[in-house]
Amino acid sequence: MKLSEVKEILNAEVISGADNMEIEITGGAASDLMSVLLGRKPKEGALLLTGLTSIQAINTSVLAGMAAVVFVRGKKPDDAIVSHARTHKIPILSTAYNMFLSCGRLYSNGLKSITWLP
Repeated sequence: MKLSEVKEILNAEVISGADNMEIEITGGAASDLMSVLLGRKPKEGALLLTGLTSIQAINTSVLAGMAAVVFVRGKKPDDAIVSHARTHKIPILSTAYNMFLSCGRLYSNGLKSITWLP
């Protein structure tokens, strides 16, 4: 699934990375606990859905090889976080949908959960 499709499915606003909307998203993960993602080594190219609008969401995405971040519940990051994401070429979107609905909409449109490694 392309990131542009994610944008449409979630009726999301592109905060940064509008020039990267054709990247391929390999799966999805949803969490507000960044340590959970780091501990499980998500599949590269995955989409992170989170309500955590801190620099840690971007740092975790970089370390884990996530392709993009969607902030749920209408959350929007501050300028420092947006700048940090741009530096690391991590597109950021924001959707008004809550995490449960966002995951459900993406899953019902074909995006699968990322493969967790033991």
